[in-house]
Amino acid sequence: MNIGEFWENLRELYPDSLSSDWDNDGLMCCPDKNAPVKRVLCALDATMDVLEYAVRGGFDTVLSHHPMIFRGLKSVTEDSFTAKRVIYALENKLSVISLHTRLDAGAGRVNDTLAEILELRDIRYFGSREEPQIGRLGKTEKQSADAFGKKIKESLAVPIVAAYTCRDVENVAVIGGGGKDFIFDAIAAGADTLVTGEVGYNDGIDAAEAGLNVFTAGHYGTEFPVCETLRRLARDMAGAEAEIYKNLRKKYF
Repeated sequence: MNIGEFWENLRELYPDSLSSDWDNDGLMCCPDKNAPVKRVLCALDATMDVLEYAVRGGFDTVLSHHPMIFRGLKSVTEDSFTAKRVIYALENKLSVISLHTRLDAGAGRVNDTLAEILELRDIRYFGSREEPQIGRLGKTEKQSADAFGKKIKESLAVPIVAAYTCRDVENVAVIGGGGKDFIFDAIAAGADTLVTGEVGYNDGIDAAEAGLNVFTAGHYGTEFPVCETLRRLARDMAGAEAEIYKNLRKKYF
């Protein structure tokens, strides 16, 4: 399968209609659509570290969750770190596909993965008016907020979980990444708890006062598990060798 065919198959599975209006996911960079897809590096972010690792390892494609090009480029020079990535990829015949919000909204993906890891049951969709199917809401055994916080930390293997709590946990909404815009949608959907990557301090305080526990396990911690989905897509759809990039600049001390 060539890169053009691989992208069109991904696009059929995750159509453009699933992408948020503000997003810029899709085929980020492609020096040759007829080039075969043989080795795919799957990563949360298509950073320069990832691109350099891909070139050293003989990969021809990077499949990422977050867009390599998020905001529009006004010029392509080495003065811009985003443009620098594009130049490097093109020079090294490396294609980059980023799925982002279409992967967030698609069935069985980012938030389904998060709900599965947390062992939620009776899963259903929730979301905002603009993104009605992006979140997942499910049930867990009724337990204290402290006990559920420990479960999140162990299940996601993250070094820290921050929480704004006000009640026991039973009906859990999940939004990987930044979830502050879904706090009141989660309440309206019947959640007593929201698990997400990050919210602002005031957002968390307001949510707890409104009756919603909020647990934040980091943007990376809540979204990295979907890299396994990317790996399976590359392997099963394109018949390619696939590897997950696990090195991350962000560290905890």
